[in-house]
Amino acid sequence: MNVNRHYTREFVRTFFTSPAAVDGEDDSAKMLRNAAQLRGMQAPDVWVPDNEDATAPPMRTEGVENVIEIVAEYGRDFPGEIHPRVVWHREDATTRYLGFQQILKITTSDSGAIEHVDGFVIPEVGDIDDWKKADECLTIAETEAGIEVGSLSMSVIVESGEAELALTDLREEMGKPSNNLERLFLLVDGQVDYTKDMRAMTPTGELPSWPALRHNTSRSASATGLIAVDGPYDDIRNIDGYHERMEENRAKGIVGIWSLTPGQVVAANKAPLPPTRGSWLLEVNGRQIPLEDEDDRQVYQGDELGLKETGDGRYVLRFSDDKRSLTVEELHETLQDLTSYIPSMNDIVDSTEEFETAKAAGKGAVSMTQSTTLVIDGIKVDLTKDRMWDKATYQAVQTPIFLFQYVYENRPDQHEELAEMYGTDTVERAMAVGN
Repeated sequence: MNVNRHYTREFVRTFFTSPAAVDGEDDSAKMLRNAAQLRGMQAPDVWVPDNEDATAPPMRTEGVENVIEIVAEYGRDFPGEIHPRVVWHREDATTRYLGFQQILKITTSDSGAIEHVDGFVIPEVGDIDDWKKADECLTIAETEAGIEVGSLSMSVIVESGEAELALTDLREEMGKPSNNLERLFLLVDGQVDYTKDMRAMTPTGELPSWPALRHNTSRSASATGLIAVDGPYDDIRNIDGYHERMEENRAKGIVGIWSLTPGQVVAANKAPLPPTRGSWLLEVNGRQIPLEDEDDRQVYQGDELGLKETGDGRYVLRFSDDKRSLTVEELHETLQDLTSYIPSMNDIVDSTEEFETAKAAGKGAVSMTQSTTLVIDGIKVDLTKDRMWDKATYQAVQTPIFLFQYVYENRPDQHEELAEMYGTDTVERAMAVGN
């Protein structure tokens, strides 16, 4: 069988699940059908037709049929990858058998759906031996379907302490001739069931944030060449909270996140990309406060920080109840330390081009300067921040550029929106740097 696989991914921004069958609808595949036709920023990097938690148990037989039908009809034109989620459970052989039957039905269907399926998502895995069982089921299904063994990827959802401990076994187990664990693709955190498995409780009943779990998943993904994805953020109306979670994740090396709605898909597709405009932050009482850009001046509008000129060449800088008397030089030094700059895509491209030009001329490092006027209580303070760029700085800054280039190369359905975000000139320059 000639199976048309998608490309090998280096980044995944969005992991979007859709119920495989919805009870009470004339068309139980309605949500699958809608998701399969998403394009541009509304379309995820990885689409997961979900025949597990998102589909009621009595509907799962119909759910498999829906997945086959919809993927066969729309899969060829879907711009991302398609990875159905089947049932599985580390402690229940009957559930694992049902999951295997779902995989087998999809892979061996005469509809041709398997030509557009890139892999399967296995939930509720346990220790590493359980991961091997799922891998063996995929190997058998590939053999039955007449496709190359190992061509279907396997993503797992880490939803238990057992699965988290199994992350540490991956480096040793992957590559052994007795398994095909090289097919592993995504390591996805599932905080809801993880919380249940850990018997964790919070006063409000909300989920713990589990930062150690996210760190462990990211570390294991980095060590094994896989991709880490954060779990669902179920407060779907709290877009600010969703962005905060994604920002925390990126600091841990996790670019991807589970998306529950098309709105979350759009937010998660855009969030890792460099911003369209640069912005300044001011540290106040341990928090980074965004400054308001007014006529190229950065204005602080809160009441936790105050500034007053005393008339003797000195200033009083107030932090809540703490007051400091400072000279002009001390004021500049203090505010320099308290401010930081978030570069735009254009800033990153400019700096990258400047460093590459300097490097070609034989220079090992260059100084990049960013200036602004900070306004606190009507008092203007001119600030200039210098950053030394060397090879290590250059390589670190390449990550957002590589991400952009990767998205642009592999998601042509997003070209128009990217050009609208950044401008055609910046897009062309961003695609040229670092190569």
